[in-house]
Amino acid sequence: MESPIPLGTKRVIDGVSRVHYYGYWVKTYPAPADTLSAKKELIAALTRRLFNHTEHGLNVPGTRLSEARAAYDRETDPQRRRVKGALLAGALFNRATAIFTQLVEIQSLGAEIASDNALMRECGQHLQEALELGKLVLHRSGEEGIDELWGEPFKAFAMPVEAFYESRYIKIAQTMRDIDRIADAMIATVADLSPFAGIDRLVRTYAQAAKVKVETLRTDPDIFDVWTTFVVAGECLAAFEPKLTSEASPRASQEKSDALQLIRQGRDLITYITRARVPMPKSTREYVERLGAFRKACTALLPARSVA
Repeated sequence: MESPIPLGTKRVIDGVSRVHYYGYWVKTYPAPADTLSAKKELIAALTRRLFNHTEHGLNVPGTRLSEARAAYDRETDPQRRRVKGALLAGALFNRATAIFTQLVEIQSLGAEIASDNALMRECGQHLQEALELGKLVLHRSGEEGIDELWGEPFKAFAMPVEAFYESRYIKIAQTMRDIDRIADAMIATVADLSPFAGIDRLVRTYAQAAKVKVETLRTDPDIFDVWTTFVVAGECLAAFEPKLTSEASPRASQEKSDALQLIRQGRDLITYITRARVPMPKSTREYVERLGAFRKACTALLPARSVA
């Protein structure tokens, strides 16, 4: 029996440096030097990515932190308090990023910035508090929170840059695993239904394009082809139209519509996960459950051999 590949094993495969986690060989990139300047750029990029994938309206300037905190502290209605907590998290992130930027500029003048500097501590405290409040924040789809994105700027602040990069490869492998899980469930649910013949190829093509997109940085020269392939594969899947005979029963027509809606929901979920580059476990679990419920209730479209 072949021995399992140890987690973190690194190899060059087809000329590309990769690391192995959970059955996936993830593309790696050279980590920048572990300096305040590198951390500043990394935190700024992670913060932009966070606001790009969370619900609208959270990009509150750090200069309004006191106002955001006062609004949150005063609120008693649970639903409104959740939103104000999300706004406070946004303000905390922006304040931390602003502090870090100033510290890097001071360092560029030749001043030494110790790790126990008061502003460094304040920056860490803001990121830590934002991480806790991030549990209140939803993905832009409204489906669930994505705590992983809220934790990344703090990890980038607290960890050596190289260790942070390694932690991202682990999350990318987990994201790839969820993409495959969704694709497998989609295919198992509808691929053997005659109106959906051929959809398995479209789903597999999209899942593969999604996994390549997940591991590819936007600064990679390949991103132009990678992004184009991902978008086109998603468009082809979304454009799929199942075919029914003119004699199909109303029940079959309804099941066809329900299955098509599920396929498009799966395509959207893979899109969300791919762009965020982190797993969305709640949404994935609930989607797979919806597929299972549909298959269990499906009767008119089932292949003849499946009807007991």
